[in-house]
Amino acid sequence: MFKFEFINGKKILKSNIFESKNFTHFFTTRETVVTPKGIKALEQTANENLKEISKYLGISLASIIIPEQTHSDNIGIAKKGNIYNNTDSLIIEDSDIAILLNFADCTPVILYDKVNNIGAIAHAGWKGTAKSIVQKTVLKMKEIYKTNPNDIVAIIGPAISMKNYAVDKSVFDKIYKTMKYDYTDWYEYNIKENKYYIDLKTVNEHQLRELGILTIDKCEYCTYDSVDVFFSYRKEQGITARHSAILKLNK
Repeated sequence: MFKFEFINGKKILKSNIFESKNFTHFFTTRETVVTPKGIKALEQTANENLKEISKYLGISLASIIIPEQTHSDNIGIAKKGNIYNNTDSLIIEDSDIAILLNFADCTPVILYDKVNNIGAIAHAGWKGTAKSIVQKTVLKMKEIYKTNPNDIVAIIGPAISMKNYAVDKSVFDKIYKTMKYDYTDWYEYNIKENKYYIDLKTVNEHQLRELGILTIDKCEYCTYDSVDVFFSYRKEQGITARHSAILKLNK
């Protein structure tokens, strides 16, 4: 279940799947945008919002780690002062920092290991999903921190829905190959258009469950249909800002 809350009267979205004081997470909206992506009219608002978010988290602006995302499957370990180029997933172990990744139709996945008190955010567009970036993030957590997937809570945030996301067969085939089983609930084929309509949120859910992650909250909001609340690259034809997924561990 997802619910809207507010930072200084401006809307953010949270999951209440796992009520814990051990971590803080949320998704920004158009009201709390921090990444204007060249939209001049939003730049001042975005700067003000980022300051408000840093105060809300109780950390400095310099303690919010924001990678350069390129639809890769590269995974970093967030450290204050480090620069993360070409990185689409960050793992966090330090409660003095936060991580922030940006989205506009792609699927945000927040992971939290409730035993080891570590977390991660992965950016899973179709390219990242086809490269199994979320699964690779879990396996990296397992490798470095001995994370047991059964101890992970996964939050799949707002993203474009199946009915609004048509792809060609080459994209479909790349994503189909990532899953062990022949699931049928994540796509529909339109014979007239010769296009596949796919649900990246459900694909990532299947990939998580295949690793043994059972506690998953999947957001029903479609960014394309809810463009009044979130940003949509497809709906806005590429000229748009970004909403963000934010995660901070608490001491």
